[in-house]
Amino acid sequence: MHINDFDFNLPPQLIAQQPSTERGGSRLLAALPQQPLADRWFRDLADYVNAGDVLVFNNTKVMKARLFGQKESGGKIEVLVERVIDAHTALAHIRASKSPKPNTRLWFDGGIQAAMTERRGELFCLHFFGEEDVWSLLERIGHMPLPPYIEREADDTDNARYQTVYAKHEGAVAAPTAGLHFTDHLLQRLRGKGAVLREITLHVGAGTFQPVRVNNIAEHKMHNEWYEVGEDTVDAIETAKQSGKRVWAVGTTAMRALESAALSGSLKAGRGDTNIFITPGYSFKTADRLITNFHLPKSTLLMLVSAFSGVDEIRAVYQHAIAAQYRFFSYGDAMILGRKDEYGI
Repeated sequence: MHINDFDFNLPPQLIAQQPSTERGGSRLLAALPQQPLADRWFRDLADYVNAGDVLVFNNTKVMKARLFGQKESGGKIEVLVERVIDAHTALAHIRASKSPKPNTRLWFDGGIQAAMTERRGELFCLHFFGEEDVWSLLERIGHMPLPPYIEREADDTDNARYQTVYAKHEGAVAAPTAGLHFTDHLLQRLRGKGAVLREITLHVGAGTFQPVRVNNIAEHKMHNEWYEVGEDTVDAIETAKQSGKRVWAVGTTAMRALESAALSGSLKAGRGDTNIFITPGYSFKTADRLITNFHLPKSTLLMLVSAFSGVDEIRAVYQHAIAAQYRFFSYGDAMILGRKDEYGI
């Protein structure tokens, strides 16, 4: 397919710059097979979930991955840590007037020093000096890495709101945004209805915001992200499938982790890097429902939801969302989608 098949015009005022006033206070567009589009509130989600359904959440935690500093030449730099390798080593993106060369010294807030030791593709390998490990120095001097379309600096509110209430394992540079809508109260309500809640981990990378730069989407190469799917999640999904219950992926990252674990043809527990690229024509093996925010034009995430629910169906959903003034992207509103095969296509 051509990249322009996934383009649409979005009024800039619909790009959410702030989270909703209260967590869980977002709108919810229900776009399900054989049902008319329904404008609801996210707190109504439990109305669509039945006893025995399995909801799979991504429990990754966003790092304070953005650092500001300077090179030994005095040139300003902005660093976005992509992956922590060990206690003193990380791979990062660096924005600077000129990219630092190997063995260049870098200085950050609080007297932190690092050396750029080598390039690894688009990433720079940084070695941090001193006794403090990378995790603790990021927490101490780092900034929350808000997406590039949020046109403001991160503040203290973002430290809480750009993080899910169930975040556990630090390692992401972007939030699994479908999960930002969930409150402890809603999670308890879902359990009270008899839903089964399970977690996977996929550390979202900065590549999630990278544009597709080729016309033929089949030529696009995805970035690597680390994931883990446990036996308890596999067992719960198998039980649900056997009893005719639905499996819900909470966000595209949960979907990508599940489908990565099912590449052999059946879902298996495992961990590792994935660069799975889901486009129309893909045969889904795990989830029956997808909870997700509204995605960027021409993005790999828009391609994923189009694969799941159908290209024409997603176009209609997005047209409705724009006309109804839904808020878009990371701090925006959400929707629930059904699988394409349930539409009778």
